[in-house]
Amino acid sequence: MDIGVFIPINNNGWIISATSPQYMPSFELNKQVVQKAEGYGFDFALSMIKLHGFGGETEFWDHGLESFTLMAGLASVTSRIRLYASTAVLTIPPAIVARMASTIDSISGGRFGVNIVSGWHKIEYSQMGLWPGDAHFGKRYDYSTEYVRIMRELWESGHSDFKGEYFQMDACKLSPRPSRPIKLVSAGQSDRGMEFAAQYCDFNFALGEGVNEPTRAAAVPARMLAHAEKTGRDVGSYMLYMVIADDTDAAAMAKWDLYNQGADKQALAHLLGKAAEDPAIDQTSMAASFLRSASPINFNMGTIVGSYANVARMLDEAAAMPGVKGIMLTFDDFITGMDVFGRRIQPLMECRRHVMAA
Repeated sequence: MDIGVFIPINNNGWIISATSPQYMPSFELNKQVVQKAEGYGFDFALSMIKLHGFGGETEFWDHGLESFTLMAGLASVTSRIRLYASTAVLTIPPAIVARMASTIDSISGGRFGVNIVSGWHKIEYSQMGLWPGDAHFGKRYDYSTEYVRIMRELWESGHSDFKGEYFQMDACKLSPRPSRPIKLVSAGQSDRGMEFAAQYCDFNFALGEGVNEPTRAAAVPARMLAHAEKTGRDVGSYMLYMVIADDTDAAAMAKWDLYNQGADKQALAHLLGKAAEDPAIDQTSMAASFLRSASPINFNMGTIVGSYANVARMLDEAAAMPGVKGIMLTFDDFITGMDVFGRRIQPLMECRRHVMAA
């Protein structure tokens, strides 16, 4: 079972609250997080790309780094952990991303992959004049399909003459090519998103659900398995959970209660309003999960709150769900959280025995 970390590329991580740890993104912060992850035997680190925040009193995600340049830097200060950068497909042409990926493959010694972000937060792109119109909501995976096909042609052969609805290549060249296949990942929650992942990606990120209900989202990896069976490809789910741990269940829950009490209502209103703008929304999509959440201060991702032993037990339960190949973690405080996980939680996890035995 792979374990990864969703690194804090934007301010305040993944909690939209004035009473949670407040911090700005920096290369130094992310270097510490990823080097700790590597030291504790984590398998991968992923950075998102977010180009417009949600404001509010916490200025949530108004401050953020760029994913590819950050991961290039991290590739140069790590030696084993796999690294994934995210491309917002409306912002950078696929042939350029293919070349960027080949460059970071060279820096990392073959440890690099790309996360495909099809785009649902309109203002991220309209602020730069890059929004192609609201029809994109319904066509974003068609657009991403052409995008991925071009990158794969360039990586595999160094040449592309692809002609599609959105992109036309004219004897496009790429050299040097990557030293090994570049893994592609996505985070489709809708059936259309999972269909895309089943056809073109190596795995798909999925939100856990609920607080201390590690298997509540079991239907999500099961749906991904069904889509993968249709394509005959081995594509599983990497589940996303936030860990808030302490010596006792009561101490950990006190933190979670405090964060909820400090919810940044203005930032949340912006988030929920933008999610509702998507006319292609369905009840399985990520945007829909934001809208139906009773407490969306951490995007309604699965939240594991408790003592070290109980957190380990619940993560083992999540890892055992059919179709789950890995878990990606976030923390309320990343530096402390990484050390707590590595020293106090991971040694108690059955699914990580192979790491502790190494």
